[in-house]
Amino acid sequence: MEIRQLRYFWTVAQEGNVSRAAKLLNITQPTLSRQIRELEEQVGMSLFHREKNHLYLLPEGIFLKERAEEILQLNDKLEQDFFNKRKKQMQGTIVIGCVEADNSDTVAMMLEEMVSDYPDVRFNIVTGTSDDISDRLEKGLLDLAVLLDPITRNDVNVLKLPREERWGFLVANELFIANKEKLTPKDIIGLPLLCSNRIEVQKLLISWSGRPLDQLNIVGNFNLIFNIFSLVENKVGAALTIEGAVSKRQLENLTFIPMEPEVKTNCMLVWKERLQTPVVQEFISRFKHAFEA
Repeated sequence: MEIRQLRYFWTVAQEGNVSRAAKLLNITQPTLSRQIRELEEQVGMSLFHREKNHLYLLPEGIFLKERAEEILQLNDKLEQDFFNKRKKQMQGTIVIGCVEADNSDTVAMMLEEMVSDYPDVRFNIVTGTSDDISDRLEKGLLDLAVLLDPITRNDVNVLKLPREERWGFLVANELFIANKEKLTPKDIIGLPLLCSNRIEVQKLLISWSGRPLDQLNIVGNFNLIFNIFSLVENKVGAALTIEGAVSKRQLENLTFIPMEPEVKTNCMLVWKERLQTPVVQEFISRFKHAFEA
């Protein structure tokens, strides 16, 4: 299976029409149709359901499209990385994955300095869950990642970022506990809770509360905090989160209440030991100079 075939297939899947895809790829429609047929023969199954002038992906096609997208992204990034290596110049794109956290400001500050010093440097910031960001880093789709401690992997380089992230509960202003300065384990007994899907966060809650999860009133789970703002506002539950994941604008009808005993964790800059472009090497070097003990 060639990269060219995957690109042809992905474009057809994206457009749902061979004619439009052929125009985008700058090839003839018969040539593209033949390439798709050959790909289906190669994988031994149909990838599309054909209906009049539109193509719909079958389950096997959806699976291949997802994998093709990852491979094409990695291939494009690899070509760009080697291009930057050949140029031996400070230009190119840094791809950074970030969790929702206060230390995003630190990354922004360092990027501002890089772009100011090297006008040909570009950046792409990808926001997601820790699991999603870790997966993209492993696949080579990211140069660097900002993740919350604890980092369970031992095959990466880790640099602790300066500001600690304070944990607490996000509650609706109308909720009876909203006027409390801090929440203790006793305060959340029976309180409807919204908790992250991450095992590490659930372990944090278990350790702090002194209770197993089945003795806590967890009514729902989430991956990204912005998905549950309306649920908190409508008093469905209080959400366990870090303070840095919530902006002042988002707190208009909500209140962040720290945990007592206090719980704090650090964000980490993480990267894999692989051949890096000069731009990424420079970016890592600046972080080390600024924050490494």
